[in-house]
Amino acid sequence: MSTPEAPDLVDRIQEEWARSYPDLDVAPIGVLGRIQHIATASSHRLDRDLEPLGVSRSEYDVLSALARVDRPLRASEVVSTTLLSGASITKITENLSRRGLLHRRRSERDGRVVLLEVTDDGRELVDTELPRRLADDERALSGLTAAERDSLAALLRKVSRAVGG
Repeated sequence: MSTPEAPDLVDRIQEEWARSYPDLDVAPIGVLGRIQHIATASSHRLDRDLEPLGVSRSEYDVLSALARVDRPLRASEVVSTTLLSGASITKITENLSRRGLLHRRRSERDGRVVLLEVTDDGRELVDTELPRRLADDERALSGLTAAERDSLAALLRKVSRAVGG
């Protein structure tokens, strides 16, 4: 027989909402509140790890999008994979280009299209951070079996589809 889990911050918040709004079903907070808590904690750890490297999380996301493909990407493709706005991508890529972490160039076929490609220095930054990030993610999931991880991923995929994007 397993011991019940100790209440966490989300349990307390959910109980507070239930007391304040007894006529509302606050059960979704138990799931989505934990997703938000995990995302926020993970983002804070990533920000802390990226600070010594001199890049923001958004800049790292752009470099990562470029490092994991074997071809230059259009700015619009980076927008769709990072969920950053087009204006943000322009500003971020100009900054990363000035710092020598990516190349920006116009497409030879269509001069209106900007192609982005990670430089060797940009790839080195991703190569340095990615193993650390994966180790941090592994620690967060270490209490789950492989089957639990698969189930959780499948369930979260359903939630992700329901919220769109």
